[in-house]
Amino acid sequence: MADFLKQEIKFLPGVGPKRAELLNRELAVSTFEDLLYYFPYRYVDRSKFTTVRELNAEMQYVQLKGKIVNIETVGERQGKRLIAYFSDDTGVIELVFFQGIKWIKESLKLENTEYIVFGKPSIFNNKINIIHPEIEEAAKQEKKIGSPLQPLYSTTERLKNSFLNSKAVYKLITTLVQSIKTPIAETLPESLIKEYRLLPVHDALVNIHFPGNWDLLQKAQYRLKFEELFYSQLNILKLKKRRITVSNGYVFSKVGDYFNNFYKNNLPFELTNAQKNVIREIRKDLGSGKQMNRLLQGDVGSGKTLVAMMCMLIALDNGYQSCLMVPTEILATQHYNTFVKFLQGLDIHVELLTGSTKKRDRNRIHELLQNGGLHILIGTHALIEDTVQFKNLGFAVIDEQHRFGVAQRAKLWSKSDTAPHVLVMTATPIPRTLQMTAYGDLDVSVINELPPGRKPIETKHYTDALRLKVFGEIRNEIKKGRQVYVVYPLIKESEKMDYKYLEDGVESFLRAFPPPGYVISVVHGQQKNKNKDFSMELFVSGKAHILIATTVIEVGVDVPNATMMVIESAERFGLSQLHQLRGRVGRGAEKSVCILMTKDELGNDTKKRMRTLCETNDGFIIAEVDLELRGPGDIEGTQQSGMPCDLKIANLARDGQLIQYVRGIADKLLDDDPMLEKPENILLKKKLHGMKKDMTNWGDIS
Repeated sequence: MADFLKQEIKFLPGVGPKRAELLNRELAVSTFEDLLYYFPYRYVDRSKFTTVRELNAEMQYVQLKGKIVNIETVGERQGKRLIAYFSDDTGVIELVFFQGIKWIKESLKLENTEYIVFGKPSIFNNKINIIHPEIEEAAKQEKKIGSPLQPLYSTTERLKNSFLNSKAVYKLITTLVQSIKTPIAETLPESLIKEYRLLPVHDALVNIHFPGNWDLLQKAQYRLKFEELFYSQLNILKLKKRRITVSNGYVFSKVGDYFNNFYKNNLPFELTNAQKNVIREIRKDLGSGKQMNRLLQGDVGSGKTLVAMMCMLIALDNGYQSCLMVPTEILATQHYNTFVKFLQGLDIHVELLTGSTKKRDRNRIHELLQNGGLHILIGTHALIEDTVQFKNLGFAVIDEQHRFGVAQRAKLWSKSDTAPHVLVMTATPIPRTLQMTAYGDLDVSVINELPPGRKPIETKHYTDALRLKVFGEIRNEIKKGRQVYVVYPLIKESEKMDYKYLEDGVESFLRAFPPPGYVISVVHGQQKNKNKDFSMELFVSGKAHILIATTVIEVGVDVPNATMMVIESAERFGLSQLHQLRGRVGRGAEKSVCILMTKDELGNDTKKRMRTLCETNDGFIIAEVDLELRGPGDIEGTQQSGMPCDLKIANLARDGQLIQYVRGIADKLLDDDPMLEKPENILLKKKLHGMKKDMTNWGDIS
């Protein structure tokens, strides 16, 4: 059976080479097994019928029973369409067809034939109708044997254009399942199946595509989710336990003069209790003799960078170099300036290395790195270039790690004979369910306090109709001597997206805030670095009142005097990104405001995003709502190839309790049999070995 499922998809009847290439490219389906594990995204109960009178455009798929009372063809050429008037006892609805008109017209019978129609209601020409429904004679439909629950499969426009819609995928899966002559080999040990009362894998796979009833469907879904999450957690926990027991790390045995002098003489403000706790956790890791892999979460402005810098001083006290890798030059420069300011007078050599660093300076930095004269190197991806070699890299920090691929990070670790201690930082709090999957092998620290003196940011939601009111609030802020950010999602006008754009915004703001009374600075990603730096410096120095920018200012810009953030077309951004942008203000002692500007008409999800931001500044609450609304596939950092959270059926937003449950089972099993050597666990070991071939070793490289 295993060999049968490994066959290339082109050999399945109804596929062939051309369709196989499409299925592979669009759905990553290349074998029979891939198709079998391509699960429906929802089910429609075909035993239920809706009446015409009950229809509205908000409904999902519906099923109607009635007769065709008239057929007509209207329009010409590209606008040509067939309209079939469908009637039941409650009313008439138009069924609209734009393709296959001749065949459909010839196949439909009038008056005396009862049909079952299946499709999604929509509005066309101000009338509710169904476009391209499935339509079949009721007598033929009722003779069919099968489940009343019809699965629906996600497809793409390219697949639909090649007649591979949901129904076609269903037919291919039907052909495949009917070709399976012997039961599919079990993928979990019998002991687990019995103890946790799971369906056999064969029954689960059949019922996920052809459920006999709702109860069997739920049991099939549970079995497949359990297995998917169990192996994910087993793999993550095995890597973590191996790192803890096997992976040696540099021993930082002391806290010396560098750390103590900074703490006594240079610390700019009293550490929060959360910062102190995190430093203690990291200090314990650094002295353990095992390589540290720790994730540091802290909301915008919570003081993560200061914690990272103080831990670098511990590395320096023990004779080791440190580096900090960040995604953008703006952020790298910001960190460099912060480090130089904080470490003034402490005889600590800090350098900055980015793509803009001149060759002469690069050569000097390379030489200092190799002879040990350089203690802390801050930079962008330039740090992972082959020419960059450290004398003894002992501590590596990555900020906003979701911006870097796994391979990029792995390159950084290879610059040291022994793996350096690793601190991964993020200002986008990660929901607990995502922590347990994508980051489940890392130890997690959280800074959940803001430094003293910081005031919560007030967030308001205005629509375009209130733009003059917003301009008035901006003028009031500038009168107080404050500065204002204005962020746009686009630089230029887009034909495809109806959002505000920066070029038009600059003209609008120049009219509302004309020179010489107001100075406006502009920053976006298409500017030359020289122009971008000049514009940014104009704002940082306080000479510009308003900075109009794209999201290049999302991280790394620290202007305490900026107390207002206006985000145009806020509906274009995800919750976490809006929260990150909002964090550019509120960095001084003055009260700050964030204004979310949107169009007047908004969908329910967008309204919830705006409401969430107005109600809370807690990044962890925001991250949970973001996960719930968008799902894990859209959350930054979860789409990297080979990550353990590439889930086919489980859902991080809905299956949090199940993730915790199976993690406990996997943990208990590994405590009893760390190497999976017991006879009953051989199947697990074999499966994990197969997973490793397709997955980068996340645990070894953070």
